[in-house]
Amino acid sequence: MEYIPVAHPLFLGNEIKYLNDCIETSWVSSGKYVERFEKQFAKFCQVTNASSASSGTTALHLLLLALEIKKGDEVIVPDLTYVSTANVVRYVGATPIFADVDENIWTLDPNKLESKISKRTKAIIVVHLYGHPADMDIINDIAKKHKLLVIEDACQAHGAEYKSKRVGSLSKAGCFSFSGAKTITTGEGGMIVSKDKSLIEKTRVINSNYVSRKRNFFHSDIGYNFRFTNIQAALGLAQLERIDKMLITKIRNAKLYSSFLGDEELIQLPQQKPWAKNVFWLYSIVLKKAGLRDKLRNYLAERNIETRPFFVPMHKLPMYKQLGNFHNSNFLSENGISLPSGLTLTSENIEHVSSTVKKFLKSYGKKSQKV
Repeated sequence: MEYIPVAHPLFLGNEIKYLNDCIETSWVSSGKYVERFEKQFAKFCQVTNASSASSGTTALHLLLLALEIKKGDEVIVPDLTYVSTANVVRYVGATPIFADVDENIWTLDPNKLESKISKRTKAIIVVHLYGHPADMDIINDIAKKHKLLVIEDACQAHGAEYKSKRVGSLSKAGCFSFSGAKTITTGEGGMIVSKDKSLIEKTRVINSNYVSRKRNFFHSDIGYNFRFTNIQAALGLAQLERIDKMLITKIRNAKLYSSFLGDEELIQLPQQKPWAKNVFWLYSIVLKKAGLRDKLRNYLAERNIETRPFFVPMHKLPMYKQLGNFHNSNFLSENGISLPSGLTLTSENIEHVSSTVKKFLKSYGKKSQKV
């Protein structure tokens, strides 16, 4: 039986050509591909500036340092996200404050935001979870009212749009990830994008150990080395050249899944708001009845179909335990599942996964009737 993974990279362009060029010229660390990839990715995000980093996590870390978020500050973070979003706040000494997410699109719920703002709040990090953008106008209006920074964690949302504007361009700055499961990958890697040139330049200085451009090996402060290699950038540039086709594939696959699963009453399908372009990084569903998710995952695993559960809410992790009303993130975390979403999926694969899900639900229905 064919194994169907959750995600799988696709290399069909200039990847080998560009990688060979790095090796043949010996420019494997720094080099021309870094600058080219940064410029092209900035253009893709509809901004003017971009700075690469070794991962999406380090990109967020560098950005918070450049924005001078520090000890004593608070940063509001959606409760349902990957742990790095909260960790980077701690890295700079600040405190993450968690807010519940919208039950339908799974991103930060603007209605839960203002109650989390205090005199110490300095920023809001929005996460465009699984490829759907957050409701940015409302969030930006709240931030402006309280004089707060807004940062986009767009690590899962390459190419997603809010009112025809690309994520990463909707706030002070945005960060992306290029890890192996992302829509485009460099193995590991990240990017900071912004319309603010001085901010991007500041991230570069911090990421170069504050080295002086006038005096060799003179460093004016304690910095970091989270730099991106020429080899990674070569891979990323080749991937970026094909991203429009990749996004078309992602959206087409999502529509196919929804056509197969749309009649299942026990499933909440991923949504797309009228103002949004969802790029469906992972095609994710929510089981409406508690206790079914893990049984479905086991059923699919037995049939060589890999899945992922939704993230554990931040407030439930031992280092971040917080009291509060997190009804939506709790329910989604316990009942959400991501189905195979890789770029190598065939329509036959999607039909097979969908029919297997339906068989499980049909079997469950029969068992429920007997009870």
